[in-house]
Amino acid sequence: MSEIHKYDVIRSPAITEKATMASEHDKIIFNVAPDATKPEIKRAVEELFGVKVKSVNTLVRKGKVKRFRGHLGKQSDVKKAVVTLVDGQSIDVTTGL
Repeated sequence: MSEIHKYDVIRSPAITEKATMASEHDKIIFNVAPDATKPEIKRAVEELFGVKVKSVNTLVRKGKVKRFRGHLGKQSDVKKAVVTLVDGQSIDVTTGL
């Protein structure tokens, strides 16, 4: 896996209230590339953060239609990955890379 590819797979951490609650149970949520597979996500997280990953679950949140100042717009689809870490491992996503 090339250096650029790791950063293409993991787009950003999802910092929400639900993601913060999941982090208490050794789970980190990332926004990932739409074509990223679970093995690619696992390899990228392990190489970027130096942790051991137990499992990866993915989901695709379909884009919503929103109205802004009277005009209709559509949010794009977002693929997220819920990465479960091995016990004792942790990532502080608030500090950045």
